[in-house]
Order: sequence, then structure tokens, then C-alpha cells
Amino acid sequence: MNERKIKLAGAKEVKEFVCGASRCGFDIDVSYNRVVIDAKSLLGVLSMDLNQVLTVKYGGEDADFENILDKYAAC
Repeated sequence: MNERKIKLAGAKEVKEFVCGASRCGFDIDVSYNRVVIDAKSLLGVLSMDLNQVLTVKYGGEDADFENILDKYAAC
């Protein structure tokens, strides 16, 4: 299981992240505190507190998705 920390600033970034996640053939979850959301759910990710650093957990490999995670990596 891979884990990365990201920060999404708005709806445009959330849409790009969810579209990238949706192209993957493996499960991807986004969480903060005790809230866990399916990363392929646009409304689910939009409902999260985007002021928080989000944790992404996934069990597969996809170069395009990794690029998206790199783009929004939390410092």
C-alpha cells in the first residue's frame, strides 16, 4: 500500500485529481482525521476540508496518477 500527502486548493485541482484517479484500475482512498473518501468520487472529494493536507492511499502503480500526486504533493 502506497501513501502520499497532497494539498488541493480548489475545484479545478480536485477535478484533475479525481479524473486521474478514475483512470486507475485499483482502489484509491483520500483521508484526513477519521474521514475516508473514495478518490474516484468527485462529490466526495469536494466535500472534504480542502484546507487540510490529505492522505492518499493506493495499492497499484500508474505513471500518470503518480505525476498528479507529484504536482499536488504537500511540502
